[in-house]
Amino acid sequence: MDLGYWLPKAAEVAERWGERFGTFAAHPSHLVDEADFAAAFERFAKRLEHNYPFFHPRYAGQMVKPPHPAALVGYLTAMRFNPNNHAYEGGPATNDMERECVAALAGMFGLPSHVGHLTSSGTIANLEALYVARQSHPGKGVAYSAQAHYTHSRMCHVLGVEGHAVAADGGGRMDPEALEEVLRTGRVGTVVVTCGTTGPGAVDPVHEVLALARRYGARVHVDAAYGGFFALLAGDDATAAQLDIDPAPWRAIAGCDSVTVDPHKHGLQPYGCGAVLFADPAIGRHFAHDSPYTYFTDAELHLGEISLECSRAGASAAALWLTLQLLPLTANGLGAGLATGRRTALAWADLIEASDELTLHQRPQLDIVTYFPTPDGPPALSAIDAASDRVLHRGMADEQDPVYLSVLRVDAADFARRHPGVVADADGARVLRSVLIKPEAQAWLPRLHARVAALAAEAVSPPAPPYAAPTEPTAPTPAPPYDAPPYAPSSVPSPEESAR
Repeated sequence: MDLGYWLPKAAEVAERWGERFGTFAAHPSHLVDEADFAAAFERFAKRLEHNYPFFHPRYAGQMVKPPHPAALVGYLTAMRFNPNNHAYEGGPATNDMERECVAALAGMFGLPSHVGHLTSSGTIANLEALYVARQSHPGKGVAYSAQAHYTHSRMCHVLGVEGHAVAADGGGRMDPEALEEVLRTGRVGTVVVTCGTTGPGAVDPVHEVLALARRYGARVHVDAAYGGFFALLAGDDATAAQLDIDPAPWRAIAGCDSVTVDPHKHGLQPYGCGAVLFADPAIGRHFAHDSPYTYFTDAELHLGEISLECSRAGASAAALWLTLQLLPLTANGLGAGLATGRRTALAWADLIEASDELTLHQRPQLDIVTYFPTPDGPPALSAIDAASDRVLHRGMADEQDPVYLSVLRVDAADFARRHPGVVADADGARVLRSVLIKPEAQAWLPRLHARVAALAAEAVSPPAPPYAAPTEPTAPTPAPPYDAPPYAPSSVPSPEESAR
């Protein structure tokens, strides 16, 4: 898509539509001088250079990627109308689009019936799900994996309910046996399972947890904010087998009570576009409220009547709707990009396992790869942590051949479960982490692997300084810390992959 062609078209849509209502003069309080705007825009453009190249396969760090051009055009076009999807009269067209998008997401998960809406983030989506959990089981707590997103413990605190962190297994998945110990207490009303943890990308055994929770009368909420769109691949047996995806957890989502997913991740949407869906349409009673100045247009159900949020950008619904017209929620539609990321993750894991410079932390379950520089000598947590830090910072600081990774901190016990021979001389260690969310990473993989392997070899065994003839002794000059390279700009922003 040629944005140079379509973005002016986006501006024309609102202008052409607006002409039917008659011309009027803009108020002088909003007028600005063209020269002033040009100068301000130049400063603005320069400020935006203070960023990471999220669009490029050199960036293999966090869960960020540019939105699809169709999403950009859809968002900017609708933004000229500035619809608010809280109520139908806030934007009839985008309200209808949102309902269609939510129905498509429910179909992706196989929900037999549903009610739901888009949200400004996965955090808000999970908050709404846990709010309904509290209302459905008053006085009962919420159980979630110790590897789950911090949203759940934080929102339990916000909602005033007891949170129970359940131990994870050696693959970072919720341990059903540990969960049953918590369920036996009778203090849990809802269990949260995660399909795609934000650390290693682990997928909890939803099918096992669902059966267990039902036995104890508990609800099940699925946090599929990151991995939810992998349901497109798990739904086809041949595709799932080819990509080494266990379809059982994904198919079990259809029997759960609620699910969240973030279209602003694998759904190719701009921030913020999350979604929450409930299997029981009757949960709307938990959001019941009266707003006589808001709901005055006849509608079957205003989206604000099933939401904790009020104002929400209708442009988000427009962007998602337009994208799904071109890349539908099928394995060969939107799923094609996810399949490429999955193949790339498996291929890189194989390269790492065959490498002398890198050690695989665990096999990827989705498209997130975790690994660390192979220590020179007995593996110790402190050495692994220091080497991972060196690779991260040297990769970013290299102006000629940069590579952008991220790190994941793993505590000593979790590390030992995956690597029994490690020397636990610290309470944990950072490992390197790459999210292969961009399908363009596939073609770049040989170069990416070679670059990271070279950085790892250097980080473990830094080259000796060149020989210099002795000189007269002088007062020593303190060396700068190794982990503070000369960045340009001096303070590089650190995007939070878990900002949902």
